[in-house]
Amino acid sequence: MGDYLYYPGCSLEGSARAYAASLSEIVGPLGVALHEIDDWNCCGATEYLTLSPLRGHALIARNLALAEAQRDGSSTLVAPCSACYVNLAKTDRYYRESSGFAELVNKALGADNLRYDAGAVQVRHLLEVLIDDVGVDQIAAHVTRPLNGLRVAPYLGCLVSRPDLDHRWDDHEQPHALDRLMTALGAEVVDYPLRTACCGGHMTQISPETAWELIRRLVEGADQAHADLMVTVCPMCQMNVDAYQGEMDRHFKARYRVPILFFTQLMGLAFGIEPKALGIGTEVVSPAAALAHIGVELPPPEEAAVPVGAAHEPKRQKRPQGLPMPEPLQDGRR
Repeated sequence: MGDYLYYPGCSLEGSARAYAASLSEIVGPLGVALHEIDDWNCCGATEYLTLSPLRGHALIARNLALAEAQRDGSSTLVAPCSACYVNLAKTDRYYRESSGFAELVNKALGADNLRYDAGAVQVRHLLEVLIDDVGVDQIAAHVTRPLNGLRVAPYLGCLVSRPDLDHRWDDHEQPHALDRLMTALGAEVVDYPLRTACCGGHMTQISPETAWELIRRLVEGADQAHADLMVTVCPMCQMNVDAYQGEMDRHFKARYRVPILFFTQLMGLAFGIEPKALGIGTEVVSPAAALAHIGVELPPPEEAAVPVGAAHEPKRQKRPQGLPMPEPLQDGRR
């Protein structure tokens, strides 16, 4: 289908390794080639731009400059992470809108013998590329194991469709691209008005009670819609809803067990790819019961089951990158 420049972002090498694994499995069958830009750096997420806008945009623009220098037949830069996508697109837009901004940031980039020319690369989110370039019909043609009987709540998070500087989404509040993709895979999409609500971002570290409430709304909405699982396009959203759902449960004395997977993982399952190759099985909230609806069996976890009714305090585990994460849990109530 085409060649693209590729910016993975930090999450796909840390907390969202399953996203990276599943993406690498599905692009081949679809004829998509992703060429990772060499020597890329963190986009700064949200904090750096708040502390120092010029330095923050220079950090982001360095990736744009590298992509421009490494163009070879494609000027489209694909980002699977919603925060990375927004940051890259925003900085490119500011370059195009303000020559003064471009001059200041390029002066900073000059310390590394780099510069970026406004509009030299086109920043796009992975979901949009798959929907608009590959096409829903072409994706459906690769389905060998339809997701029939699987009820999914489509959750994009608050960033990917907003601010939509280049008008890529059909609706900022209720975009339905992910719905169409899930339907093409055979899944049943439930009515989920919270598809662009915030997951809390880094509030889990700053104001946990605020984060627990935002996560509760999302999980409760999916549960009330009788969804088997939530599906997302954003590493931060997946991490918050998955890793901190147990802590949210304890805060509200609730008993939710709603798994959340990346859309690329569900694509891989529909393509007949084995769960392990897609990174499935590494979640905190196990999707085993949900995936049983489509005849997919997950191997039993290595650890002993948590007894029904027993209190569970997830152990923290050091990771090479990213925030510490609770260890995986089996299915079952606590």
